[in-house]
Amino acid sequence: MNRRLRFALFGNTFQAKKSTSVQKLLVLLEERKAEILIDQQLYDFLTKDMQITVNPSELISGNDFQADVVVSMGGDGTFLEAARRVGDKEIPILGINMGRLGFLADFSPEDIAPAINQIYAGEARTELRSVLQIEYSKGAPKGYPFALNEVAVLKRDNSSMISIRVDINGEYLTTYQADGLIINTPTGSTGYALSVGGPIMAPESHVIGMVPVAPHSLSVRPITLCDDMEVTLTVESRSHNFLVAIDGRSESCQEGIKLTVRRAAYNIYVVKRPNGSLFRTLRTKLMWGTDVRIDS
Repeated sequence: MNRRLRFALFGNTFQAKKSTSVQKLLVLLEERKAEILIDQQLYDFLTKDMQITVNPSELISGNDFQADVVVSMGGDGTFLEAARRVGDKEIPILGINMGRLGFLADFSPEDIAPAINQIYAGEARTELRSVLQIEYSKGAPKGYPFALNEVAVLKRDNSSMISIRVDINGEYLTTYQADGLIINTPTGSTGYALSVGGPIMAPESHVIGMVPVAPHSLSVRPITLCDDMEVTLTVESRSHNFLVAIDGRSESCQEGIKLTVRRAAYNIYVVKRPNGSLFRTLRTKLMWGTDVRIDS
């Protein structure tokens, strides 16, 4: 690939010891004569806190930017923030995992050079990931109303469990008595939903999950829906309010407001390893199927 590519760089600003990976990436991009866009907060961290010389083509302070590739350097939380900033721009996101596990941030720091080479060679593989959109019957979410992982309705602090009436495409399903309810994409099925017993979904599957959090009933189980279905939630709480968490960004919501969750009109594009797969990730990162009796 001969044309000059534009890379937008977002990163975790609390990992000083890992700044060498950022420097490595910058050197590789400069050698390729790429245009380098850097998030303002990351730029300030690198230049002021780490005393690193950085010469970007452009600084990014909001969501108004264009690039060929977005690079997220951090964990999955950093990746989710990068996805929020990308929105519906259809820019592929390359996640460099600087954290512990990393399902979205699939590449390690040692993979930086090969990943850049694959991008320039046109060999980078991308996956389309669906996104959820949430709407309120009164007002609107305070923050970004889209989620790559999940939308969760949760009780506040130490209050008693909440009642969550669920309607699917206008038809009543049930009322959950629980600490909360998670509605997740296939991407989010290995996140919060997994930790409370939700099923793992293949990224390409056209489904959404609905997983109760600590339900007060033995008969309540997670359910999988087609992603063209619309889910409406009506919440009752003794405290008359509850939390809505959109990819971990939580805000308080008043009782009486109906929440509608549906698939958004756009996708997020994730750069993946050429030979990677969900099943390989499960084996390597979740130790799927590992038998301690054999390994001990």
